[in-house]
Amino acid sequence: MTTAMQDVRRIVHLAAPVLVGQLALVSFGVIDTVMAGRVSAADLAAVGLASSIYVTIYISLMGVLQALAPIAAQLYGANRLAEIGVEVRQATWLGAALAIPGILLLAFPAPLLHFAQASPELVDKASHYLHLVAFGLPAALAFRLYQALNNALSRPIMVTALQLLGLALKVPLNAWFIHGGMGVPAMGGPGCALASTLISYCWFVVGLLILRFDRRYAPLGIFSTCEGPRWDRIRGLLRLGVPMGLTYLIEITSFTLMAVFITRLGLVTLAGHQIIANLGAVAYMLPLSLGIATSTLAAQSIGAHDRAAARRISWRGIRLAAGLAMITGTLLWFAREPLLHLYTTDPAVIAKALPLMAFIACYQAFDAVQVMSAFILRAYKIALIPTLIYATSLWGVGLGGGYLLGFGLIPGAPAFTHGAGGFWLANSVSLGIAGALLVQYFMRVSRDDR
Repeated sequence: MTTAMQDVRRIVHLAAPVLVGQLALVSFGVIDTVMAGRVSAADLAAVGLASSIYVTIYISLMGVLQALAPIAAQLYGANRLAEIGVEVRQATWLGAALAIPGILLLAFPAPLLHFAQASPELVDKASHYLHLVAFGLPAALAFRLYQALNNALSRPIMVTALQLLGLALKVPLNAWFIHGGMGVPAMGGPGCALASTLISYCWFVVGLLILRFDRRYAPLGIFSTCEGPRWDRIRGLLRLGVPMGLTYLIEITSFTLMAVFITRLGLVTLAGHQIIANLGAVAYMLPLSLGIATSTLAAQSIGAHDRAAARRISWRGIRLAAGLAMITGTLLWFAREPLLHLYTTDPAVIAKALPLMAFIACYQAFDAVQVMSAFILRAYKIALIPTLIYATSLWGVGLGGGYLLGFGLIPGAPAFTHGAGGFWLANSVSLGIAGALLVQYFMRVSRDDR
Protein backbone atom coordinates (compact mmCIF):
# COMPACT_ATOMS: atom_id res chain seq x y z
CA MET A 1 0.00 0.00 0.00
CA THR A 2 1.28 3.45 -0.87
CA THR A 3 2.13 5.45 2.24
CA ALA A 4 1.23 9.09 2.79
CA MET A 5 4.89 10.09 2.53
CA GLN A 6 5.25 8.33 -0.83
CA ASP A 7 2.26 10.22 -2.21
CA VAL A 8 3.58 13.51 -0.85
CA ARG A 9 6.95 12.83 -2.46
CA ARG A 10 5.29 12.18 -5.82
CA ILE A 11 3.31 15.41 -5.55
CA VAL A 12 6.33 17.46 -4.48
CA HIS A 13 8.56 15.89 -7.15
CA LEU A 14 6.12 16.98 -9.84
CA ALA A 15 5.18 20.29 -8.22
CA ALA A 16 8.75 21.54 -7.61
CA PRO A 17 9.64 22.34 -11.24
CA VAL A 18 6.11 23.66 -11.80
CA LEU A 19 6.57 26.01 -8.85
CA VAL A 20 9.93 27.25 -10.15
CA GLY A 21 8.41 27.90 -13.56
CA GLN A 22 5.32 29.59 -12.15
CA LEU A 23 7.46 31.81 -9.91
CA ALA A 24 9.51 32.75 -12.96
CA LEU A 25 6.29 33.59 -14.78
CA VAL A 26 4.75 35.63 -11.99
CA SER A 27 8.09 37.38 -11.57
CA PHE A 28 7.29 39.05 -14.88
CA GLY A 29 4.50 40.94 -13.14
CA VAL A 30 6.66 41.70 -10.11
CA ILE A 31 9.47 43.00 -12.32
CA ASP A 32 7.04 45.11 -14.33
CA THR A 33 5.56 46.56 -11.16
CA VAL A 34 8.94 47.38 -9.62
CA MET A 35 10.49 48.84 -12.77
CA ALA A 36 7.39 50.84 -13.75
CA GLY A 37 7.09 52.06 -10.17
CA ARG A 38 10.59 53.51 -10.38
CA VAL A 39 9.49 55.63 -13.35
CA SER A 40 6.37 57.22 -11.86
CA ALA A 41 3.17 56.48 -9.96
CA ALA A 42 1.27 57.01 -13.24
CA ASP A 43 3.35 54.37 -15.03
CA LEU A 44 2.86 51.96 -12.12
CA ALA A 45 -0.89 52.52 -12.10
CA ALA A 46 -1.10 52.17 -15.91
CA VAL A 47 0.81 48.88 -15.90
CA GLY A 48 -1.39 47.64 -13.05
CA LEU A 49 -4.63 48.53 -14.81
CA ALA A 50 -3.57 47.36 -18.29
CA SER A 51 -2.05 44.11 -17.04
CA SER A 52 -5.27 43.38 -15.12
CA ILE A 53 -7.28 43.73 -18.34
CA TYR A 54 -4.81 41.63 -20.32
CA VAL A 55 -4.66 38.90 -17.71
CA THR A 56 -8.45 38.73 -17.60
CA ILE A 57 -8.66 38.12 -21.34
CA TYR A 58 -5.62 35.87 -21.57
CA ILE A 59 -6.44 33.69 -18.57
CA SER A 60 -10.04 33.20 -19.73
CA LEU A 61 -8.92 32.01 -23.17
CA MET A 62 -6.09 29.98 -21.71
CA GLY A 63 -8.55 28.34 -19.31
CA VAL A 64 -10.47 26.87 -22.24
CA LEU A 65 -7.26 25.46 -23.73
CA GLN A 66 -6.22 24.01 -20.36
CA ALA A 67 -8.85 21.30 -20.94
CA LEU A 68 -6.05 19.59 -22.85
CA ALA A 69 -4.23 18.84 -19.56
CA PRO A 70 -6.72 16.50 -17.82
CA ILE A 71 -7.75 14.91 -21.15
CA ALA A 72 -4.14 14.17 -22.10
CA ALA A 73 -3.26 13.03 -18.56
CA GLN A 74 -6.07 10.47 -18.56
CA LEU A 75 -4.98 9.23 -22.01
CA TYR A 76 -1.39 9.01 -20.76
CA GLY A 77 -2.51 6.98 -17.73
CA ALA A 78 -4.39 4.66 -20.09
CA ASN A 79 -1.30 4.41 -22.38
CA ARG A 80 -3.29 5.72 -25.38
CA LEU A 81 -0.44 7.90 -26.61
CA ALA A 82 -1.45 8.36 -30.25
CA GLU A 83 -4.75 9.91 -29.15
CA ILE A 84 -2.82 12.59 -27.27
CA GLY A 85 -1.38 13.79 -30.59
CA VAL A 86 -4.90 14.10 -32.01
CA GLU A 87 -6.01 16.15 -28.99
CA VAL A 88 -2.99 18.46 -29.35
CA ARG A 89 -3.74 19.15 -33.01
CA GLN A 90 -7.39 19.91 -32.30
CA ALA A 91 -6.50 22.08 -29.32
CA THR A 92 -4.24 24.06 -31.65
CA TRP A 93 -7.16 24.76 -33.99
CA LEU A 94 -9.25 25.79 -31.01
CA GLY A 95 -6.49 28.11 -29.77
CA ALA A 96 -6.23 29.80 -33.16
CA ALA A 97 -9.97 30.50 -33.13
CA LEU A 98 -9.92 31.82 -29.57
CA ALA A 99 -7.02 34.19 -30.29
CA ILE A 100 -9.12 36.27 -32.70
CA PRO A 101 -11.61 37.77 -30.19
CA GLY A 102 -8.79 38.17 -27.68
CA ILE A 103 -6.73 40.25 -30.11
CA LEU A 104 -9.72 42.43 -30.95
CA LEU A 105 -10.50 43.15 -27.29
CA LEU A 106 -6.89 44.12 -26.59
CA ALA A 107 -6.49 46.18 -29.76
CA PHE A 108 -9.63 48.23 -29.01
CA PRO A 109 -9.63 48.64 -25.21
CA ALA A 110 -11.44 52.01 -25.02
CA PRO A 111 -14.72 50.66 -23.55
CA LEU A 112 -12.89 48.79 -20.80
CA LEU A 113 -10.73 51.79 -19.90
CA HIS A 114 -13.76 54.08 -19.96
CA PHE A 115 -15.49 51.76 -17.49
CA ALA A 116 -12.51 52.19 -15.15
CA GLN A 117 -13.03 55.97 -15.22
CA ALA A 118 -9.27 56.37 -15.67
CA SER A 119 -7.57 59.71 -16.23
CA PRO A 120 -6.47 60.67 -19.79
CA GLU A 121 -2.81 60.05 -18.92
CA LEU A 122 -3.66 56.61 -17.57
CA VAL A 123 -5.77 55.77 -20.63
CA ASP A 124 -2.96 56.72 -23.00
CA LYS A 125 -0.32 54.58 -21.27
CA ALA A 126 -2.65 51.63 -20.66
CA SER A 127 -3.83 51.63 -24.30
CA HIS A 128 -0.25 51.56 -25.55
CA TYR A 129 0.46 48.60 -23.25
CA LEU A 130 -2.60 46.65 -24.45
CA HIS A 131 -1.83 47.24 -28.14
CA LEU A 132 1.58 45.67 -27.66
CA VAL A 133 0.36 42.57 -25.78
CA ALA A 134 -2.39 42.04 -28.39
CA PHE A 135 0.34 41.16 -30.89
CA GLY A 136 1.83 38.59 -28.51
CA LEU A 137 -1.44 36.86 -27.53
CA PRO A 138 -1.32 34.04 -30.16
CA ALA A 139 2.19 33.05 -29.10
CA ALA A 140 1.24 33.17 -25.41
CA LEU A 141 -1.74 30.87 -25.99
CA ALA A 142 0.36 28.45 -28.06
CA PHE A 143 2.92 28.21 -25.28
CA ARG A 144 0.12 27.40 -22.83
CA LEU A 145 -0.79 24.38 -24.96
CA TYR A 146 2.83 23.28 -24.79
CA GLN A 147 2.69 23.70 -21.01
CA ALA A 148 -0.59 21.78 -20.63
CA LEU A 149 0.78 18.89 -22.65
CA ASN A 150 4.01 18.62 -20.68
CA ASN A 151 2.23 18.82 -17.34
CA ALA A 152 -0.08 16.01 -18.44
CA LEU A 153 2.96 13.89 -19.34
CA SER A 154 4.66 14.64 -15.99
CA ARG A 155 7.40 16.58 -17.80
CA PRO A 156 7.10 20.09 -16.31
CA ILE A 157 10.86 20.59 -16.50
CA MET A 158 10.48 21.05 -20.27
CA VAL A 159 8.38 24.14 -19.52
CA THR A 160 10.36 25.41 -16.54
CA ALA A 161 13.59 25.64 -18.53
CA LEU A 162 11.96 27.96 -21.07
CA GLN A 163 10.30 30.06 -18.38
CA LEU A 164 13.65 30.59 -16.65
CA LEU A 165 15.17 31.60 -19.98
CA GLY A 166 12.39 34.15 -20.41
CA LEU A 167 12.99 35.49 -16.92
CA ALA A 168 16.66 36.02 -17.73
CA LEU A 169 15.65 38.13 -20.74
CA LYS A 170 12.91 40.10 -18.98
CA VAL A 171 14.95 42.62 -16.94
CA PRO A 172 17.34 43.73 -19.72
CA LEU A 173 14.52 43.96 -22.27
CA ASN A 174 12.36 45.90 -19.81
CA ALA A 175 15.17 48.33 -19.07
CA TRP A 176 15.84 48.83 -22.77
CA PHE A 177 12.24 49.54 -23.75
CA ILE A 178 11.26 51.51 -20.63
CA HIS A 179 14.23 53.89 -20.78
CA GLY A 180 15.08 53.68 -24.48
CA GLY A 181 18.42 53.44 -26.21
CA MET A 182 20.07 52.11 -29.39
CA GLY A 183 17.45 53.78 -31.57
CA VAL A 184 14.48 52.76 -29.44
CA PRO A 185 12.55 55.65 -27.83
CA ALA A 186 11.78 55.58 -24.12
CA MET A 187 8.36 54.00 -23.69
CA GLY A 188 7.93 54.07 -19.91
CA GLY A 189 5.57 51.46 -18.45
CA PRO A 190 4.28 50.19 -21.84
CA GLY A 191 7.83 49.04 -22.62
CA CYS A 192 7.16 46.12 -20.24
CA ALA A 193 4.51 44.86 -22.67
CA LEU A 194 6.86 44.83 -25.65
CA ALA A 195 9.42 42.84 -23.67
CA SER A 196 6.80 40.24 -22.71
CA THR A 197 5.56 39.94 -26.29
CA LEU A 198 9.05 39.23 -27.65
CA ILE A 199 9.63 36.61 -24.96
CA SER A 200 6.31 34.92 -25.79
CA TYR A 201 7.41 34.47 -29.39
CA CYS A 202 10.74 33.05 -28.25
CA TRP A 203 8.88 30.50 -26.11
CA PHE A 204 6.56 29.61 -28.97
CA VAL A 205 9.35 28.96 -31.47
CA VAL A 206 11.55 26.96 -29.09
CA GLY A 207 8.60 24.92 -27.77
CA LEU A 208 7.54 24.06 -31.32
CA LEU A 209 11.05 22.89 -32.17
CA ILE A 210 11.19 20.71 -29.05
CA LEU A 211 7.90 19.00 -29.89
CA ARG A 212 9.03 18.44 -33.47
CA PHE A 213 12.54 17.11 -32.91
CA ASP A 214 12.70 15.66 -29.37
CA ARG A 215 12.32 11.88 -29.72
CA ARG A 216 10.41 11.60 -26.42
CA TYR A 217 7.38 13.17 -28.11
CA ALA A 218 7.52 10.94 -31.21
CA PRO A 219 5.06 8.30 -29.83
CA LEU A 220 2.40 11.02 -29.64
CA GLY A 221 2.49 11.52 -33.41
CA ILE A 222 1.74 15.24 -33.14
CA PHE A 223 3.24 15.96 -36.56
CA SER A 224 2.39 12.61 -38.15
CA THR A 225 -0.46 14.07 -40.18
CA CYS A 226 -1.99 17.39 -41.11
CA GLU A 227 -5.67 17.37 -40.26
CA GLY A 228 -8.34 20.02 -40.20
CA PRO A 229 -10.66 20.79 -37.32
CA ARG A 230 -12.62 17.77 -36.03
CA TRP A 231 -15.79 18.72 -34.24
CA ASP A 232 -15.97 15.43 -32.29
CA ARG A 233 -12.66 16.24 -30.59
CA ILE A 234 -13.16 19.98 -30.31
CA ARG A 235 -16.56 19.40 -28.73
CA GLY A 236 -14.89 17.36 -25.96
CA LEU A 237 -12.35 20.11 -25.37
CA LEU A 238 -15.11 22.73 -25.24
CA ARG A 239 -17.33 20.69 -22.94
CA LEU A 240 -14.61 20.74 -20.31
CA GLY A 241 -12.77 23.87 -21.39
CA VAL A 242 -15.62 26.40 -21.52
CA PRO A 243 -16.58 25.91 -17.85
CA MET A 244 -12.87 25.99 -16.98
CA GLY A 245 -12.45 29.21 -18.92
CA LEU A 246 -15.49 30.69 -17.17
CA THR A 247 -14.04 29.66 -13.81
CA TYR A 248 -10.77 31.41 -14.63
CA LEU A 249 -12.76 34.42 -15.86
CA ILE A 250 -14.75 34.61 -12.63
CA GLU A 251 -11.65 34.20 -10.49
CA ILE A 252 -9.54 36.72 -12.34
CA THR A 253 -12.30 39.29 -12.78
CA SER A 254 -12.88 39.24 -9.05
CA PHE A 255 -9.39 40.79 -8.92
CA THR A 256 -9.54 42.75 -12.17
CA LEU A 257 -12.75 44.52 -11.24
CA MET A 258 -11.25 45.24 -7.84
CA ALA A 259 -8.51 47.14 -9.67
CA VAL A 260 -11.08 48.86 -11.88
CA PHE A 261 -13.18 50.00 -8.91
CA ILE A 262 -10.14 50.93 -6.83
CA THR A 263 -8.99 53.13 -9.72
CA ARG A 264 -11.82 55.45 -8.70
CA LEU A 265 -10.16 55.90 -5.30
CA GLY A 266 -7.05 57.51 -6.84
CA LEU A 267 -3.65 56.63 -8.29
CA VAL A 268 -1.92 56.18 -4.94
CA THR A 269 -4.57 53.77 -3.64
CA LEU A 270 -4.44 51.83 -6.92
CA ALA A 271 -0.65 51.65 -6.76
CA GLY A 272 -0.82 50.27 -3.20
CA HIS A 273 -3.43 47.72 -4.23
CA GLN A 274 -1.28 46.65 -7.20
CA ILE A 275 1.65 45.85 -4.91
CA ILE A 276 -0.56 43.71 -2.67
CA ALA A 277 -2.05 41.98 -5.70
CA ASN A 278 1.47 41.14 -6.91
CA LEU A 279 2.45 39.70 -3.53
CA GLY A 280 -0.75 37.66 -3.47
CA ALA A 281 0.01 36.36 -6.96
CA VAL A 282 3.47 35.23 -5.87
CA ALA A 283 2.06 33.41 -2.83
CA TYR A 284 -0.63 31.80 -5.00
CA MET A 285 2.01 30.03 -7.07
CA LEU A 286 2.68 27.46 -4.33
CA PRO A 287 -0.86 26.03 -4.07
CA LEU A 288 -1.28 26.44 -7.84
CA SER A 289 1.78 24.28 -8.49
CA LEU A 290 0.65 21.69 -5.97
CA GLY A 291 -2.80 21.75 -7.59
CA ILE A 292 -1.36 21.14 -11.06
CA ALA A 293 0.79 18.26 -9.74
CA THR A 294 -1.99 16.64 -7.72
CA SER A 295 -4.49 17.00 -10.57
CA THR A 296 -2.04 15.40 -13.01
CA LEU A 297 -1.41 12.41 -10.76
CA ALA A 298 -5.13 12.02 -10.03
CA ALA A 299 -6.04 12.18 -13.74
CA GLN A 300 -3.36 9.62 -14.63
CA SER A 301 -4.74 7.31 -11.92
CA ILE A 302 -8.28 7.74 -13.27
CA GLY A 303 -7.04 6.93 -16.77
CA ALA A 304 -5.42 3.78 -15.37
CA HIS A 305 -8.79 2.84 -13.76
CA ASP A 306 -7.47 3.29 -10.20
CA ARG A 307 -9.97 5.77 -8.78
CA ALA A 308 -9.08 4.84 -5.20
CA ALA A 309 -5.54 6.08 -5.81
CA ALA A 310 -6.91 9.26 -7.35
CA ARG A 311 -8.99 9.96 -4.23
CA ARG A 312 -6.10 9.19 -1.88
CA ILE A 313 -3.63 11.39 -3.74
CA SER A 314 -6.16 14.21 -3.92
CA TRP A 315 -6.80 14.27 -0.17
CA ARG A 316 -3.11 14.25 0.61
CA GLY A 317 -2.53 17.08 -1.83
CA ILE A 318 -5.25 19.20 -0.19
CA ARG A 319 -3.79 18.70 3.27
CA LEU A 320 -0.26 19.44 2.09
CA ALA A 321 -1.31 22.66 0.33
CA ALA A 322 -3.32 23.94 3.30
CA GLY A 323 -0.45 23.34 5.72
CA LEU A 324 2.14 25.06 3.54
CA ALA A 325 -0.23 27.97 2.91
CA MET A 326 -0.50 28.70 6.62
CA ILE A 327 3.28 28.90 6.82
CA THR A 328 3.31 31.24 3.80
CA GLY A 329 0.74 33.54 5.40
CA THR A 330 2.77 33.78 8.59
CA LEU A 331 5.94 34.66 6.68
CA LEU A 332 4.13 37.34 4.66
CA TRP A 333 2.86 39.01 7.82
CA PHE A 334 6.20 39.16 9.60
CA ALA A 335 8.05 40.36 6.48
CA ARG A 336 5.40 42.87 5.43
CA GLU A 337 7.39 46.12 5.71
CA PRO A 338 10.61 44.92 4.00
CA LEU A 339 8.54 43.41 1.19
CA LEU A 340 6.67 46.66 0.54
CA HIS A 341 9.91 48.65 0.46
CA LEU A 342 11.18 46.33 -2.28
CA TYR A 343 8.37 47.58 -4.51
CA THR A 344 8.43 51.31 -3.89
CA THR A 345 10.08 54.09 -1.92
CA ASP A 346 6.96 56.26 -2.01
CA PRO A 347 5.73 56.59 1.60
CA ALA A 348 2.18 57.39 0.49
CA VAL A 349 1.93 54.17 -1.53
CA ILE A 350 3.43 52.13 1.32
CA ALA A 351 0.91 53.64 3.75
CA LYS A 352 -1.95 52.52 1.50
CA ALA A 353 -0.54 49.01 1.00
CA LEU A 354 0.49 48.19 4.59
CA PRO A 355 -3.00 47.60 6.07
CA LEU A 356 -3.85 45.29 3.18
CA MET A 357 -1.06 42.88 4.10
CA ALA A 358 -3.25 41.44 6.85
CA PHE A 359 -5.71 40.14 4.29
CA ILE A 360 -3.28 38.28 2.03
CA ALA A 361 -1.58 36.83 5.13
CA CYS A 362 -4.88 35.49 6.49
CA TYR A 363 -6.54 34.10 3.37
CA GLN A 364 -3.66 31.87 2.19
CA ALA A 365 -5.15 28.66 3.59
CA PHE A 366 -8.58 29.42 2.06
CA ASP A 367 -6.96 30.13 -1.28
CA ALA A 368 -4.93 26.92 -1.18
CA VAL A 369 -7.95 24.72 -0.45
CA GLN A 370 -10.09 26.24 -3.18
CA VAL A 371 -7.47 26.04 -5.92
CA MET A 372 -6.50 22.47 -5.00
CA SER A 373 -10.12 21.31 -4.97
CA ALA A 374 -10.89 22.98 -8.30
CA PHE A 375 -7.89 21.38 -10.03
CA ILE A 376 -8.69 17.97 -8.58
CA LEU A 377 -12.26 18.13 -9.85
CA ARG A 378 -10.88 18.93 -13.32
CA ALA A 379 -8.93 15.68 -13.15
CA TYR A 380 -12.34 14.01 -12.91
CA LYS A 381 -13.43 16.12 -15.94
CA ILE A 382 -15.82 18.09 -13.74
CA ALA A 383 -15.89 21.84 -14.28
CA LEU A 384 -19.50 23.07 -14.47
CA ILE A 385 -20.43 22.86 -10.77
CA PRO A 386 -17.17 24.55 -9.68
CA THR A 387 -18.01 27.36 -12.11
CA LEU A 388 -21.36 27.93 -10.40
CA ILE A 389 -19.67 27.86 -6.99
CA TYR A 390 -17.12 30.45 -8.10
CA ALA A 391 -19.78 32.71 -9.60
CA THR A 392 -21.78 32.74 -6.37
CA SER A 393 -18.88 33.18 -3.99
CA LEU A 394 -16.32 35.30 -5.84
CA TRP A 395 -18.69 37.52 -7.79
CA GLY A 396 -21.61 37.58 -5.37
CA VAL A 397 -19.88 37.68 -2.00
CA GLY A 398 -16.41 38.85 -2.99
CA LEU A 399 -16.96 41.51 -5.60
CA GLY A 400 -20.49 42.52 -4.60
CA GLY A 401 -19.63 42.66 -0.91
CA GLY A 402 -16.37 44.45 -1.66
CA TYR A 403 -18.18 47.15 -3.63
CA LEU A 404 -20.62 47.76 -0.78
CA LEU A 405 -17.90 47.85 1.86
CA GLY A 406 -15.24 49.64 -0.17
CA PHE A 407 -17.47 52.56 -1.09
CA GLY A 408 -19.05 52.79 2.36
CA LEU A 409 -22.52 51.71 1.28
CA ILE A 410 -23.15 49.59 4.41
CA PRO A 411 -24.13 51.85 7.33
CA GLY A 412 -22.18 51.24 10.51
CA ALA A 413 -19.41 49.21 8.85
CA PRO A 414 -16.01 49.66 10.60
CA ALA A 415 -13.66 52.25 9.12
CA PHE A 416 -11.05 49.66 8.11
CA THR A 417 -13.55 48.15 5.66
CA HIS A 418 -13.77 51.40 3.68
CA GLY A 419 -11.61 51.84 0.59
CA ALA A 420 -9.39 49.02 -0.69
CA GLY A 421 -9.62 47.18 2.64
CA GLY A 422 -13.31 46.44 2.05
CA PHE A 423 -12.59 44.80 -1.28
CA TRP A 424 -9.85 42.62 0.20
CA LEU A 425 -11.96 41.59 3.20
CA ALA A 426 -14.89 40.50 1.05
CA ASN A 427 -12.54 38.66 -1.31
CA SER A 428 -11.01 36.74 1.61
CA VAL A 429 -14.45 35.64 2.83
CA SER A 430 -15.46 34.57 -0.68
CA LEU A 431 -12.38 32.35 -1.04
CA GLY A 432 -13.23 30.63 2.24
CA ILE A 433 -16.77 29.93 1.03
CA ALA A 434 -15.55 28.63 -2.34
CA GLY A 435 -13.02 26.33 -0.69
CA ALA A 436 -15.59 24.81 1.65
CA LEU A 437 -18.11 24.17 -1.13
CA LEU A 438 -15.54 22.70 -3.52
CA VAL A 439 -14.21 20.29 -0.89
CA GLN A 440 -17.73 19.12 -0.11
CA TYR A 441 -18.40 18.50 -3.78
CA PHE A 442 -15.15 16.56 -4.18
CA MET A 443 -16.15 14.38 -1.22
CA ARG A 444 -19.41 13.60 -3.00
CA VAL A 445 -17.72 12.85 -6.34
CA SER A 446 -15.05 10.58 -4.85
CA ARG A 447 -17.28 8.82 -2.28
CA ASP A 448 -17.36 5.58 -4.26
CA ASP A 449 -13.60 5.55 -4.93
CA ARG A 450 -12.59 4.06 -1.61
